[in-house]
Amino acid sequence: MPLLEVENLTTHFHTRDGVVKAVDGINFSVDNGETLAIVGESGSGKSVACYSLLNLIPQPPGKIESGTALFEDCHQQKKDLLQTSEKDLQKIRGNDVAIIFQDPMTSLNPYLTVGEQLIEPLIYHHDISRQKAIERAIEILGEVGIVEPEKRIHSYPHEFSGGMRQRVMIAMALITEPKLLICDEPTTALDVTTQAQILRLVKQLQQQRNIAVIFISHDLAVVAGVADKVAVMKDGCIVEQGSVEDIFHRTQHEYTKKLLASIPEGAKPGLATSTNDSQKNDTLLEVRELKTYFQDHSGGWFKGGKKTIKAVEDVSLNIKRGEILGLVGESGSGKSTLGRSILQLVPTTNGSVLFDNTNLTQLSKHQMKSMRRRMQMIFQDPYASLNPRMSVFDTLGEPLLYHGLVTRRNVIEQVLTLMDEVGLARSAIRKYPHEFSGGQRQRIAIGRAIATKPELVIADEPVSALDVTIQAQILDLILTLVEKHNLTMLFISHDLSVVRYIADRVAVMHHGKLLEVGNTETLFANPEHDYTEKLLSAIPVADPTKERERQLAALS
Repeated sequence: MPLLEVENLTTHFHTRDGVVKAVDGINFSVDNGETLAIVGESGSGKSVACYSLLNLIPQPPGKIESGTALFEDCHQQKKDLLQTSEKDLQKIRGNDVAIIFQDPMTSLNPYLTVGEQLIEPLIYHHDISRQKAIERAIEILGEVGIVEPEKRIHSYPHEFSGGMRQRVMIAMALITEPKLLICDEPTTALDVTTQAQILRLVKQLQQQRNIAVIFISHDLAVVAGVADKVAVMKDGCIVEQGSVEDIFHRTQHEYTKKLLASIPEGAKPGLATSTNDSQKNDTLLEVRELKTYFQDHSGGWFKGGKKTIKAVEDVSLNIKRGEILGLVGESGSGKSTLGRSILQLVPTTNGSVLFDNTNLTQLSKHQMKSMRRRMQMIFQDPYASLNPRMSVFDTLGEPLLYHGLVTRRNVIEQVLTLMDEVGLARSAIRKYPHEFSGGQRQRIAIGRAIATKPELVIADEPVSALDVTIQAQILDLILTLVEKHNLTMLFISHDLSVVRYIADRVAVMHHGKLLEVGNTETLFANPEHDYTEKLLSAIPVADPTKERERQLAALS
């Protein structure tokens, strides 16, 4: 008998605009020690399906209309989770079934130490003493790879990196030794090496404890390496499910084929390679021995005082006109700080930034304002970078009016033209950011960035939070705009597959330093630096057989 067997699960949301069929009569099962991956685009119902099992959806507007979810609890008794009382569900949640959420920073309590949050489920569910709970918490922190766990147990979430916070979330989920682990996009925001470590860790712990795993993801390359079975969701329905080999090698449904085709693979397409060679020899941006240091006072004056963080250390690079330079590296390598330093959005410590032979580091604030029309930035999170009180019209029209590129009389015409360019419906001109999907918000951010017809655009992780099909659309849009407007771009990303698809050359950063720069295909085929080779070896492959072979090699 399966550990969990779900039949005809139906969850609807009753809104002012009508009924949203988030989950519409799905069936799936998962056995002990097995991994079921549920994949699909954003809004397909993946997370809602799993949260419905534990009654974690907001009611109202959500309502579980029908279905059964038979689960074998720790006493080997079958229970229908959808008919279980809230009191009994509280015993199951966190004890028999645990969840690793997508963003650990919003899931962990910033006011409590990691230790306090780890021992809470133990004391609540297992009724053991505080001292024993602390000992178990230190033990499991060591199991998930936290160095010096007896010290770090007293740290707060903000004192950990993204990958380390995700390890804490895994420790918290596993500390009660659950039978079923639900992983909701646990590696979406992580760089490629940290992602590989987290996936390997989950797999090892699963095998050691014979835990069943439901892995929710939009990244099919990741799924290829972790899943035994795959269920593909679209518009609240499961359109195809089977073994991971069936889904990848014997695909039946057109939607699954579309998802697989959207994975960025291989070299950059020919669209943006037609830029004139003489133009590409013309350097637009040159960075010379750039340094950006920050002073860290978090230790306090009585704990050693301030500490200097060398975010960017002696970086030199150049970008030709019409070229896309990909900048890659792990989280904390200094990629984003370098991008912001180039645009003078953070104060630089030393070095020079020559933009069209003008040294930006020597310009006054007033002089920099006039230069900003020629250089723009696309940020990672459009929801955080767009003003929630400004409509699409205000957002796209503001830079045009600020720089005097249009009059108030004809600004609406320019805004509508911009919307056409980035693929937004003209009818959405009066809508606000919260009324759009993630991909549409990123299109608004791109439209704002190209509104002033800049020569240089710095794109900071512009597709990292998007699902695979939307990501492919945004990448193709960027390539089209680069070709149409002859843009020069610094494309910052931790996803090497994306960088290979979009960049002419690639620069690799590590601990604030530039280790290697080279032609994209040359660098991917023959990396010179060991660190670059390490990054490339961590890229997940959308092939179950190759991915398992690669993981075995990594483990050995």
